[in-house]
Amino acid sequence: MKKTKLGRNRERIETIVYPVMFGILIMVLWQTGLLHKLLHTDDYILPYPDKIINIITDNSDKIMVNVWASVEVALCGLLLGSVIGYLIAIIASAFPTYGAGGLTIVSAFNAIPIVALAPVIINWTKDVSTVAEERSMVAKILVVTVTSMAAMSVNAYRGLTELPQFSDDLMKTYAAGRLTEFVKLRLPNSLPYIFTALRVSVPGSVIGALVSEYFAEYIIGVGRQIRENILIAQYATAWAYIIVACLIGILMYVLLMIVEAIFLRKRR
Repeated sequence: MKKTKLGRNRERIETIVYPVMFGILIMVLWQTGLLHKLLHTDDYILPYPDKIINIITDNSDKIMVNVWASVEVALCGLLLGSVIGYLIAIIASAFPTYGAGGLTIVSAFNAIPIVALAPVIINWTKDVSTVAEERSMVAKILVVTVTSMAAMSVNAYRGLTELPQFSDDLMKTYAAGRLTEFVKLRLPNSLPYIFTALRVSVPGSVIGALVSEYFAEYIIGVGRQIRENILIAQYATAWAYIIVACLIGILMYVLLMIVEAIFLRKRR
């Protein structure tokens, strides 16, 4: 038992240490200029990390305004898409004859590139409001909703239908109703699958929010700032927003892992 526990602890440490060591290596190569030589680029296109950090600290107020705008879109779209995806999974499990076909259609949305989906949705929502900010917000949230919906519906459907045989037989023995069976058996069984879906959807929601901001009418958000600064050749500022975008994704994923560890600690 001790050996197994030590092995698990070692595996957990390695999953953190190795990526951190790799990140430090990249930063050292970047700051020393070796990365520029390897990539055959100059410090104007790929500014040094210290310059990027200075830009972030000097413009923290403006950057945070754009960060909160992007996070709001990502979280709202993620929540809405996950709820809709789970409801679709419930309907599909309740009507298994048509469930697989319905999930196939929902999954097809995942094959549509965000860069193709975003302009279409933005055009659909142009009459939602007379205020540009509201129109853009609705459009961006819908883009993230669509990208988050498929992963949740497919994974949740597995959790709702792939039940332990003895548990299903026990519920039938007790003559449990469909609502009782859902609350006591199917819902708890689907919980790990929900977090599996969120592992895909959380990074996807950040990417969806950033890409949708490229095409949005209202000029706000980290993604839009990346685009605007690249267009005017302010590459150092664009890189500052790229680093911030990476941090948003990493922090949201870390928070997800913490929540997952809390909810599934008894299962582990």
